[in-house]
Amino acid sequence: MTDILPQQQLLLELLVMSGRIAVAKDNAKGILWRTLTECEQNGWLVIESVNADYAAAEASDAGRALIKEAG
Repeated sequence: MTDILPQQQLLLELLVMSGRIAVAKDNAKGILWRTLTECEQNGWLVIESVNADYAAAEASDAGRALIKEAG
């Protein structure tokens, strides 16, 4: 299994259950954004800009498979 940190697994599990979520861009240096960025760099999720204030995050197929494997 791929090495995944607990906060990354939690975020991916929430995204798999919730689908696509909106994330405020105003705290880009916080733990949520650090975790989002780490997961995106690993190919586990996709982040798309919605507007100047919000982005959308969604688990990728690789992220979904990782969570299924971890379960």
